[in-house]
Amino acid sequence: MLRITKLADYGVMLMSYMADKEHRLYKASDIAQDLHLPLPTVSKLLKKLTQTKVVESVRGMHGGYKLARSAANISVQDVIQSLEGPIALTECSLASSQCEQLKVCQVQSNWQRINQAVHNALKDVSLADMAKDDLRLNMHIEQAPTGKKT
Repeated sequence: MLRITKLADYGVMLMSYMADKEHRLYKASDIAQDLHLPLPTVSKLLKKLTQTKVVESVRGMHGGYKLARSAANISVQDVIQSLEGPIALTECSLASSQCEQLKVCQVQSNWQRINQAVHNALKDVSLADMAKDDLRLNMHIEQAPTGKKT
């Protein structure tokens, strides 16, 4: 099963929350309370996201955290890579691959194509997209069979 880590999932959740009102300053404690996440986890996420310049920290009594650029210009890929490093489905998908089968592998190029498709999909979804609750609702309604309410 392919799965992103819980930390990356929480990071996307946190960033999508911040994208809803992207020019506001957020306190870690408020984010933790609103998203029902442990404060140490939120603090860890914000620290990493600040280090990778996806989030900015504003010091002072009325300080907090804010998105470093507009929500439309931050992709889900940006968030995941900030928290987890390079996205690679297989060892050979990494630029610095240490795979022992590299010289004889017959499927390496196909794994790289698949990895690129995942990169493109994550890059094509912005935080602004993730913050739109109505988008998820509309997609669910459109996919529902006719005559049934969802």
